Amino acid sequence: MTPLIQAEQAVLGSVFLDPGQLDHLSSWLRPEHFYRPVHAALYAAMVKLRADGHPAATGKSGDPIPLSWVTDTVQEASTRTRGLTASYAHSLISACPRATHAPVYGRMVLEGAIHRSVTQHAIRLHQAARADAVRGGVEETVHHAQVLADVLADLAHRWGTEPRPVQPPSPNTSPSPQAQPVDEQVLADEELLLGCISARPEQLLDVVGWLHPGDFADIGHQQIYRALGALHHRGEPIDQLTVLWETQRRGALSDGALDAERVLRICDPLSLSGVAEYFGEQVVQASLVRTAAASARQVRALADDESLAPGRLIGYALHALGPLDEVRRRLRAASGTEPAPPRTGSVPAVAPPEARIDAARSRSRPRATAASAPTTTAAPHALAPDRATRRSPS
Repeated sequence: MTPLIQAEQAVLGSVFLDPGQLDHLSSWLRPEHFYRPVHAALYAAMVKLRADGHPAATGKSGDPIPLSWVTDTVQEASTRTRGLTASYAHSLISACPRATHAPVYGRMVLEGAIHRSVTQHAIRLHQAARADAVRGGVEETVHHAQVLADVLADLAHRWGTEPRPVQPPSPNTSPSPQAQPVDEQVLADEELLLGCISARPEQLLDVVGWLHPGDFADIGHQQIYRALGALHHRGEPIDQLTVLWETQRRGALSDGALDAERVLRICDPLSLSGVAEYFGEQVVQASLVRTAAASARQVRALADDESLAPGRLIGYALHALGPLDEVRRRLRAASGTEPAPPRTGSVPAVAPPEARIDAARSRSRPRATAASAPTTTAAPHALAPDRATRRSPS
């Protein structure tokens, strides 16, 4: 028998011995907090008999407890569960060390209920995220994320603490969203988005306020988006070659995240282009689903740790939901339901000054010399990516 079951028995035995203990329990301990259905039924019967004015429950503390209190409780509970006998009720009385310790036993029951409730809702959030990943939506994920947040807030109030996020002392070791399998349609939307921005760089201003590099499931796509943002921030022209060069400068070609052919293909101006805002919203939606799954796994791992006190569990779980809340706010900004949150990154959501653009283009133009040879135009695929990789700028 686990300590939790013993605590449930002790609570019920305390109330059998002293019905007045319900005055200290009924305001915060509910029947659904009990793990065993028979215990939940007995506690619900006690609360109902007290509300109906049972003589034993309304008597003074220390008065002899009539036998009817036990028999009436068992009879009432039998309407909710089967197989309950009076002998089991007497065994509960024997299992109670001290009736006056009922509030302590009740807190033990509530602590077990908090861990179970957080686990159950984290599982539901994870299941909703997996289902939305298949359907291509976010409605169920958003709903269950809000339910989990509301449950954590309610449990915090019942435990007597404020529902505020608390960062765990150890680093988060839960799987990252990128570690999970990604649907091919998500990757296709990311490539189409990057192609749209490469073909029409002015569209970057339409998404940069709410689309972050971490929203991309593919690490290579993250690097291309960062390169596009860096070029835009410096006011430099954006085309296949400038993006390729910027990704090389950032080490994306040497660490295996990208290769030159892939960058040139994604940024090909002749490829089909579209509206960046549409594909950007699709990317953020997919990011929300992945983030929800990762947060749910982390919350479940926290709830499985029985050594965590309820206050810490709730605070750590709210902290784990923080990244999900941040993506939800940006998705609402993408859909136009609320303003974009303040951006702390290096890519401003405004066009760079004209002076910076002129300076950048001046640096990008080759210097004219008296003996300059006639220039020739090469097709994009004829660029020498291997040479660009070897000749890294200082």
